[in-house]
Amino acid sequence: MSKENTFQPKWINEAPVQNSFRSIFKYGAPNGFKHPNHELFNEIKQTFKLSDKDFEKPFSTGNEIVNLKKKSNLTTSQIEMFVSISGQENVSTNEYERLKFSCGKTVEEALKLRDGQIDKITDLVIHPRNKKEISDIVRYCNNQKIPIYVFGGGSSVNFGFLPEKGGVTLVLATYLNKIVSLNEQNQTVTVEAGMLGPAFEEALNNATKLFGTKHEFTCGHFPQSFEYSSVGGWFVTLGSGQQSSYFGDAADLVLGVEIITPAGTILTKNYAATATGPKILDIIKGSEGIFGIVVELTWKIFKHRPENRQYFSFIFPTWQAATEASREISQGEFGMPAVFRISDPEETHIGLKLYGIENTIFDKLMILRGFKPMQRCLFLATADGEKSFAKNVKRKVTQICKKHGAMNLTSFPVKKWEPGRYKDPYLREDLMDYGVIIDTLETSVMWDNLHEVHEKCRNYVKNRPETICMTHASHFYMQGTNLYFIFIIKETELFNYLKFQEGLIDTIEKSGGSLSHHHGVGRMIGRLMPTHLGENQINVLKSLKNHFDPNNIMNPGNLVHFND
Repeated sequence: MSKENTFQPKWINEAPVQNSFRSIFKYGAPNGFKHPNHELFNEIKQTFKLSDKDFEKPFSTGNEIVNLKKKSNLTTSQIEMFVSISGQENVSTNEYERLKFSCGKTVEEALKLRDGQIDKITDLVIHPRNKKEISDIVRYCNNQKIPIYVFGGGSSVNFGFLPEKGGVTLVLATYLNKIVSLNEQNQTVTVEAGMLGPAFEEALNNATKLFGTKHEFTCGHFPQSFEYSSVGGWFVTLGSGQQSSYFGDAADLVLGVEIITPAGTILTKNYAATATGPKILDIIKGSEGIFGIVVELTWKIFKHRPENRQYFSFIFPTWQAATEASREISQGEFGMPAVFRISDPEETHIGLKLYGIENTIFDKLMILRGFKPMQRCLFLATADGEKSFAKNVKRKVTQICKKHGAMNLTSFPVKKWEPGRYKDPYLREDLMDYGVIIDTLETSVMWDNLHEVHEKCRNYVKNRPETICMTHASHFYMQGTNLYFIFIIKETELFNYLKFQEGLIDTIEKSGGSLSHHHGVGRMIGRLMPTHLGENQINVLKSLKNHFDPNNIMNPGNLVHFND
């Protein structure tokens, strides 16, 4: 076998150097890795016309130590006030800490950090211990006109907490990370906003031991960032999980919140439904920290019955067939799959490599039966809930898929996908080390404009020479779905990347897609909000902002520019 077929780069397998730039921009666990397998690596080399030599030495690693020499702009008396509120051990002016809690996980941030380019960083990091401390901090900051940003799990991909006006960053996950109460009769749980996904789900799965319930429960919300995102973050960004087609999006799962604002604290009431005028809860949904700080949420929970889960997958002859079958399933009124995902031809081509299905008996059988590479489309699904319900969903979906010409692939592909479903973003650092960028943008579409948005966005990406553009739909509704674009390009210049990204965002908007389906808006796409929503809607948001936060201290510059 030739060197070309056996060579693998020396992917980094060690945790980032302590206090390094890489330790800030690396996705996920410090010692967590997912390297491109042999098939994907060869695909990347072929697409970008690269050789083994191009992967002998990293372009950059970012393992240099952070040394900024950026002093805090807060006065000594201001810092002392925060120390008096939260304690010396919970307040930091350390430049590494300030940079760490000023950054999310955008590609732009990673490229800049690799090059030592630093945007504005927060002046102070505070780890508040309880709601009272947060209330005291908000009151003091409002009087002093000090901006406030909130850091949850740190997985923002749209500059959601970039401290562009300086100020203080509150880290909620350090202390506000517990379940407050669980009501089995109502099937609700009240949880502190800083609790991260794994701890939340583990506690619910063990509810019989921890809370003395009769049943074990699940939160039903599993975004790809699950391991490093918070319950509060899910809600304020209008997040959506990988099983949302059955359980619902984050905004659907919250009955009430407690939010601390400069205008005072609001505790919305928890009702299954109420006709008491416009709901303040709906105003807080998706507000991304511009009105105040959500400190507690009352969340709907579901019985945890993994033994009932049904796994199934299919291969469709075309993207048209896959989308038509998905629409029929979504409008079938027999229940929805939990995991519900269709990949377009290019993502299917890459996915079969990534999941280790290419060249297996399944792959050979697909080709033998006429499901051609770069035309066929993969469908992955599970069904949850009561046993007969889950089985019926699987039965009905199977009937519809076969009607649209699909071949049953059994449970094998989805069971290959499921264990690594949170790990795919770990590929980013490996590729970027060698000058290859992998990034994503997503949008919401209706059934009648799905193909127009898909085609125009793909055409934009593929008009750049030597690109990979993978697309899937993974959150389904009776009226439409989402399109999640994953693009891989060979690029090391930040300007070129940003110009390409901006063009794709503009293409999504002009082709009729929403600006975001589940990543939120942040500062990255806030520039298009006035055009997207229109002047009257923007004026409503401005009026709300002026009420909750007249001094514009809450995450200034985020979502929409107010009072700037």
